[in-house]
Amino acid sequence: MLKSLKIENIAVIEQTEISFENGLNVLTGETGAGKSIVIDSINAVLGERTSRDLIRDGADKGKVTAFFEDVPEETLSKLREYEIDTEEDGSLLITRVISSDGRSSSKINGCNVTATMLKNIGRDLISICGQHDSQYLLSKDYHLKFIDGIAKSDELLGEYLEIYEKIKAATKQLRKLRNVDFDKEQRLDFLKYQINELETANLRIGEKEELKEEKRKFQSKEKIDNALKKADSILNGSESEEGFNASFYELLKCIDFLRDYDKKYDEVYSSLDDFRYILNDCSAENSSSLSDSQSGYSDINSIEERLDILYRLSSKYGETEEEMLSYLEKIQDEYDSIFMSDELIAKLEDEIDVLSEELFKKGCCLSDLRKLTALDFEKRVMNELKFLDMPDAVFTVNFEEAQATKTGMDDVEFLFSANRGQSPKSLSKIASGGELSRVMLALRCVLSDTDTVSTMIFDEIDTGVSGRAAQKIAYKMHEIAFSKQVLCVTHLAQIAVYGNNHLLIEKQTDGDSTYTKVHSLDEDERIREIARIIGGDVITETTLSSAEELISYAKSGY
Repeated sequence: MLKSLKIENIAVIEQTEISFENGLNVLTGETGAGKSIVIDSINAVLGERTSRDLIRDGADKGKVTAFFEDVPEETLSKLREYEIDTEEDGSLLITRVISSDGRSSSKINGCNVTATMLKNIGRDLISICGQHDSQYLLSKDYHLKFIDGIAKSDELLGEYLEIYEKIKAATKQLRKLRNVDFDKEQRLDFLKYQINELETANLRIGEKEELKEEKRKFQSKEKIDNALKKADSILNGSESEEGFNASFYELLKCIDFLRDYDKKYDEVYSSLDDFRYILNDCSAENSSSLSDSQSGYSDINSIEERLDILYRLSSKYGETEEEMLSYLEKIQDEYDSIFMSDELIAKLEDEIDVLSEELFKKGCCLSDLRKLTALDFEKRVMNELKFLDMPDAVFTVNFEEAQATKTGMDDVEFLFSANRGQSPKSLSKIASGGELSRVMLALRCVLSDTDTVSTMIFDEIDTGVSGRAAQKIAYKMHEIAFSKQVLCVTHLAQIAVYGNNHLLIEKQTDGDSTYTKVHSLDEDERIREIARIIGGDVITETTLSSAEELISYAKSGY
């Protein structure tokens, strides 16, 4: 749950720290005092998109810090996946800094995180229900997701989706084959030409580099020959003088003679004798190369012709031999698939028929589960609406068959009627603000059973409500607060009196500056605030007495 919230340089709030408690926390204050800023700050620390306009005038940056206790294991598991340190007591500290240049940074338990990571963690911590929240609660696009969430249909939907994706892939391949069939002969001729050209070339990996090396050697043939001849002359000598081999042999004989008179020459002789073998190998290799040189190099014309073929093929089919051979394999497969396209088309058509039958069966199972879930969902929402002083309200989940999509074969929409005799219509057509508030609360109450978050925020959900309906909303929030921490921004005394923790948001002026302060009220302060909500700025003994009476009545229901 949210234990504390520290806000610095956000809008008219210079600095304030708010402590929250278990149960129902109510936030009240004059219109424009800054209640929405507190909600905006919570949204910011949960990873929602922010604007630099949120920063207080004159400040370089704004900062929001939220401290949570008793964080659920699912959230701790996500933190470990992100390699974020977790505390032994299950607490969590989130910080969001918004800079005047439009950038922002976020930290969880001191570790830097991205906005996506923060949002992913934030949605597990707090659920916010307010005026903007109605956009998706009342939107038809989300209704099917709500039913699936309650039905816990993930496994069944996953099986359906697997079949759907197989049909999609097979249909795509079938469409491709049918399109090819239009110019089948022309495509086959073109592929056959390419295959023949590549196969005739007898490509060999590494051949191009070998030929380039041969060409380089040929271009330096004269220099290579001269170097080989000179090396041979030095090693083996000529008609007029001895070579190095003969001189070395004489040296070896001299050292061998000296060994009989001084043992120190044994090591010298051994080293020279080893070198004799190296010298012989070198001489033999040079003689062989010289012999090859005399017999001539590969024909330069054949080298260049072969290189021309390889360069021409490279420009069409791939830079390297590996790429060209890979392309050959690819077009051979395409040729075979087109050549056998009639058989493949028939095979794919049969496969799609079988898969479509499987998809229909799985889709029907999914629809049955959804409809069964919807019946229970309808009853529960209707019970909530009756409790919220709407006894004649009708709520129904409307199912219509739809073309198979990745979400199934159902078109789902929530329909509602507030008055007896009126046929249920789309939730988006609810005109009354009071009806909208109560429908949203009813939906939230039922859907909260599938929501694992421990903190719920109701932002002015009492809009357009008064009297008995307001009292019923107060009861319902009080009821929810037994199992979840609830934060409620309200203008109604009937709701505010049920708070376990009453927070006052008020605007103050100091010279040329305006500040918003948030603080928890003691019993006397709370009575005066309830009296203000009842009677406005003029607080009388009567309004104070009424406030005390309302608080006392609320406590009696604890």
